[in-house]
Amino acid sequence: MPDTPKVSVITVNFGPGHHTAALLENIRRLNDPRLEVWVVDNGSPENPIPDLSARFPEVHFIQSAFNRGFAGGNNLALPEATGDYLFFVNNDTEIAPGCIDKLLHLVQQKSKIGIVCPLLLHYPEEGGVLKVQYAGMTPLNPITGRNRTIGSGEPAVNWKDAEPRTTAYAHGAAMFVPRGVLASAGPMHEDYFLYYEELDWSERIRKAGYEIWVEPQAKVYHKEGATMKSMGAVKTYFLHRNRVLFMRRFQKTPALWFFFLHVLFLAAPKHTLTALFRGDWAGLRAFWKAMAWHLGAKNNTFGKIIVQRLENQRAAVSV
Repeated sequence: MPDTPKVSVITVNFGPGHHTAALLENIRRLNDPRLEVWVVDNGSPENPIPDLSARFPEVHFIQSAFNRGFAGGNNLALPEATGDYLFFVNNDTEIAPGCIDKLLHLVQQKSKIGIVCPLLLHYPEEGGVLKVQYAGMTPLNPITGRNRTIGSGEPAVNWKDAEPRTTAYAHGAAMFVPRGVLASAGPMHEDYFLYYEELDWSERIRKAGYEIWVEPQAKVYHKEGATMKSMGAVKTYFLHRNRVLFMRRFQKTPALWFFFLHVLFLAAPKHTLTALFRGDWAGLRAFWKAMAWHLGAKNNTFGKIIVQRLENQRAAVSV
């Protein structure tokens, strides 16, 4: 890589664009000549690009005709971005000063890095304790298909002296990737639409001979918009559909059969009873439609309906 590498910052917008505007202001304040910035609008009902491009003429914009999901939106920028490194960040984040320097330094020191993530911190509230969202992930349990986010909820001060380390999975809110990794592992798969894309990508990048790292001294603040907390049946559908899809792709038999038994005899009854107790009929239908997708009902209309609901909900709630 050149002595002064170029970094392509890529983010995806859906909706009015005020979070995206805040991120672009943040990047502008970094005043880093190595950066080129790409914003993909993921088919927002009202195109925010004219307003954003007027405010940020230094930024490159791409308009998708429809909502392509998390991976699809990010992937649209790949043929256009010219950076030696790609920094995928959610549009509801803020990059701390020095973050990119620390990520670059680590990647240039360790040639086997395929993805390095910064320490993700919950966006600070006035008077509140700064807390960690992500400092790495544990491997998935081969039976339950679940894992744990390291550092989640801990005071950020606990990580002030933490050293870089390998981790099982990247976090999609902020991923720093050397461009050459794409030649070996390819881009993120687009058939998840929402959730598990970065876990799938982490596995494929690892299979290509690279490692997944986290650099706790590089920091990104994550606002986590209200949309993700209010998606209801949409979230239920994609979480459960994609967990099974991920395990089908990467878990080997006979452990995969134990996972299926766990879903059938433990997870499904527990989810069903919980939904019935709460009267969550929409969530119950979403769960069983997610299961039906894996039983051969891939042409059912629920997936299309749920995507449309996702678009409508994300248009109505700030991202």
